[in-house]
Amino acid sequence: MFVFTLCLYLWSWLSSIHGLDFRYHNSVEMEQYLKDVNRTYPEITHLHSIGQSVEGRELWVLILGQHPREHRTGIPEFKYVGNMHGNEVVGRVLLLQLINYLTSRYLSDPLVTRMLNSSRVHILPSMNPDGFESSARDCMNSVGRYNKNGVDLNRNFPDVFDSNTVQESEKEVRAVMDWLKTETFVLSANLHGGAVVASYPYDNSNRGSELQGGQSISPDDDVFVHLARTYSYNHTEMHNAKSCSDSTGFVNGITNGYYWYPLKGGMQDYNYVWAQCLELTLEISCCKFPPESQLPGLWEANRPALLAYMQQVHLGVKGVVMDSDGKPVPNAVVEVSGRRNLCPFSSDRNGEYFRLLLPGNYTITVTYPGHKTLTQSIKVPYGPDSFSALTHDFLLQKSDNSSAGTAQPQSCTTAITTLTLFILQRLLLS
Repeated sequence: MFVFTLCLYLWSWLSSIHGLDFRYHNSVEMEQYLKDVNRTYPEITHLHSIGQSVEGRELWVLILGQHPREHRTGIPEFKYVGNMHGNEVVGRVLLLQLINYLTSRYLSDPLVTRMLNSSRVHILPSMNPDGFESSARDCMNSVGRYNKNGVDLNRNFPDVFDSNTVQESEKEVRAVMDWLKTETFVLSANLHGGAVVASYPYDNSNRGSELQGGQSISPDDDVFVHLARTYSYNHTEMHNAKSCSDSTGFVNGITNGYYWYPLKGGMQDYNYVWAQCLELTLEISCCKFPPESQLPGLWEANRPALLAYMQQVHLGVKGVVMDSDGKPVPNAVVEVSGRRNLCPFSSDRNGEYFRLLLPGNYTITVTYPGHKTLTQSIKVPYGPDSFSALTHDFLLQKSDNSSAGTAQPQSCTTAITTLTLFILQRLLLS
């Protein structure tokens, strides 16, 4: 451990001298940088590809944390995604800078150290490397926005509000969808350019009860507004609501996505509805492909906001749902009273649940086939300051008509079927 600590301090010192250049690294250079970081910090990073682009470029994800290679119980999973639109490049640059910042300051910076010790951070610097390679260095030009097949990746995800439209998912989109199945992500943001605002779900609507005053309101609107304001007010300029030259300003630097403009097939709605991951769309620069001389200033403007937003992964409550024998239960529905989610939140394959909630009193109901419904009231404190959400486990009891003995493995199928029916009922009633 002493040797590892000494090595980290040495690399931190070297990084502070040399740093990462503020310029646009092409895909080959970015890949080499990520591999160098992984080789330099093997104890706190893990590099893997979640798939390939249409042209065969790897979609690299760097995981950072005290245990980067595997999930640990109680440790929430966080992610940042950049460069979804190939010509919106600032997010790609900032995420590489964020990687440099986190790795070089681990064990020397208390905030960074607590962040990486208490959460697992996944960073995908470029979701659309093909688009980036074909982009023109122009502030508003759309060249490079789409993937190699000419598809806008942020219009290509399945949309719960537009079930009549069936489209084939692009390779990059399928890679992200598969990625979401491998981890229980709790909080996320995808970084864009062309405006300066934090946008939150919903992006779309079927003109049902969610449509209120021109906004498409989710059951967790209070949390989303808080998350958006967290980023905006920790950004040096975003909260001032100054407009870019061709757009109006946004009050407090935030907006409901649908209120700004309706968007079908967006990634943030997909994350929230289908993956139980609350995600924002962060527009972080007026110019989509600014001169490299502006990159240091953009990093300084966004750095405190990127860090503060990551810390919000510790909002609310987390825990494990267990059966009467104390064994973790997957696919148990975990619902917060008053929050009628289209796809109900549930425990993951490890029996864990994570629920981002603002401080307050809540009633939570847990349901699982063959067991009594369990309803409990809890008081949720503000977790980010202590780098931990409230831990609250649920111990279920078998229902009177259930058979004795331990549950068989195939009981998971029953839970999944119940969950699917639950979703269909919600959609029919919405």
